[in-house]
Amino acid sequence: MSRREDSGDGGVRHGPESSKSLEYAKEIRSTDDKPDRDGQTLVTTDHDVIKNWAEGRGATAATVEGTEHGDHLGVLRFDFPGYGGGDKLRHVSWEEWFDTFDKRGLNFIYQESKSDGTQSNFFRLENPQREDA
Repeated sequence: MSRREDSGDGGVRHGPESSKSLEYAKEIRSTDDKPDRDGQTLVTTDHDVIKNWAEGRGATAATVEGTEHGDHLGVLRFDFPGYGGGDKLRHVSWEEWFDTFDKRGLNFIYQESKSDGTQSNFFRLENPQREDA
């Protein structure tokens, strides 16, 4: 594994490829932390926060079929019910998903709600150290 600039305490990971959105995102470190306003960009590496967010939307941990690297998971995704793409996704355990998430040094950038207050399914995984990708 290559060098990562982790905070060491489960916090957000930073590196040369960190996105601009990371500058403006509110860091969420536990399920007790909440956005300051609707539509706010949030970021976390906390497993409970990520799992609660996904399961609260009916999503399950998945990987994209055919993107595996040997016996390692490929592209990480969530399978949201009713959104298609399920035929290209393979469900995996949360343990496998988070193991890959941490080994790759990823950040989970997301929204709880849109600016109008409705639930948001927006998320992306960012690798601030692209050489891990």
